[in-house]
Amino acid sequence: MGTKERVWIDVLLFTGLRRGDAVGLGGQHVRNGVATLRTEKSQGAVTVYLPILPILQATLDAGPVGDLAFIVGKSGKPFTKESFGNAFKEACVKAGLLHHSAHGCRKIGATRAAKNGATVAQLNAIFGWSGTAMASLYTQAADRKRLAREAMAKVARENETTTSIPSPKYKVRAAERKP
Repeated sequence: MGTKERVWIDVLLFTGLRRGDAVGLGGQHVRNGVATLRTEKSQGAVTVYLPILPILQATLDAGPVGDLAFIVGKSGKPFTKESFGNAFKEACVKAGLLHHSAHGCRKIGATRAAKNGATVAQLNAIFGWSGTAMASLYTQAADRKRLAREAMAKVARENETTTSIPSPKYKVRAAERKP
């Protein structure tokens, strides 16, 4: 807490914004605990409404943050998305996280939300996606695990030991040949 790097990672993790949108996010976007921001990349510039979670608020309160942007560099000035991406990568390398990036935080957020039961519509609302393609990537993996867990409990039920599939009238496997 209290470092610019902590602000960087928490803004990325707990808003789900792309780095280009994250570097522009500041106090002027937050009203009644909700950040409202028009995203830059989405087709049609989608507006997202992101409640500021308590963990993010604590990080922002500890700072350092700028006047117009939460994410700032050494000088206290906002980054461009390119310079932020480079600074974030440098901080990751310095921390020994060689294969990490700002975009990875967005993926972590989407994965967490999906694993915790977020629907395609909810993921679209958070991440500014449209259609079902991106959100489905995250929900399908999460759903497969959840559904398999639920289904395996059904496989293990003792009171259902019969099957509706009849046994074949012929041998299933051919006899092994002896040399």
